[in-house]
Amino acid sequence: MKFFTFEYEGLEEIGILTKDGEKIIPIDEVELSQEFFDMNDFIETHEKSDIEKLDKLWKGEEKADVYYDFDKVLILAPIPLPLHDIICVGLNYKDHIIESVVELEMKNQVPTNPVIFSKRARHASGTGAIIPLHENITKKLDYEVELGVVIGKESSKISKSEVKNNIFGYTIMNDISARELMIKHYQWTIGKGLDGAAVMGPCIIHKDYIDYPVKLNITAKINGELRQNSNTKNFIFDIDRLVSDISKGMTLEAGDVISTGTPAGVGMSFDPPKYLKDGDTIECEIESIGILKNIVKG
Repeated sequence: MKFFTFEYEGLEEIGILTKDGEKIIPIDEVELSQEFFDMNDFIETHEKSDIEKLDKLWKGEEKADVYYDFDKVLILAPIPLPLHDIICVGLNYKDHIIESVVELEMKNQVPTNPVIFSKRARHASGTGAIIPLHENITKKLDYEVELGVVIGKESSKISKSEVKNNIFGYTIMNDISARELMIKHYQWTIGKGLDGAAVMGPCIIHKDYIDYPVKLNITAKINGELRQNSNTKNFIFDIDRLVSDISKGMTLEAGDVISTGTPAGVGMSFDPPKYLKDGDTIECEIESIGILKNIVKG
């Protein structure tokens, strides 16, 4: 089951994709007998209540009177206003470590513990949104397709065996990065946290519709050219390890997003580098979730 946040006639709503994959049904049409403020509110309430998995939602589709065609709504990031900054994982694919050595002035070695950093996310952009080029401060704006793990309930000190039970679902992240700013400021906050650099979507797919451990094909195309092509089975640190380590001293809340790292093929890896330019179209795709498509504008 796929969950969307969308705008219709100026109002923000959340909904589910119909079984045929053709339309969106507002969540309040599927007999949940409750209104939700936003996706975070829905995730938290869903995990606290016994809705017999997703059966009630599917049954509600049969009774729904309102359906929206995709061309009648504006698809937003599934979580447009994250509760906190995005928790990101760096260097989680071996092939990406190799390509990062020169440009990011790093050591060519596999980390023994997850590399964790925070990505400022005052507002998350969705599919179809414009990604600003920020030409006044960077000439090395780059793309990074990543699997986003959406936490389902407040939790801390999670053992690896309990991680799946604390997940709500998965989304696609594009971790837009200004490479020279990452070097200039020594830490990655500014280089990763520019306005419009937290891109998410097009939906959240519920965890029950993805096999676990997660092994999904992951790609990124720029103007139709395949740049990144891997599978999440190639993680150095799997989801169980990442969520467990993060939660040892940091409470996670419903709706928190963990972006799990990017594979090889980012713009800085080419000779010469292929950084983003005005008018570029980025298509980030993850198997079973969909395509997150955006255009870069100066």
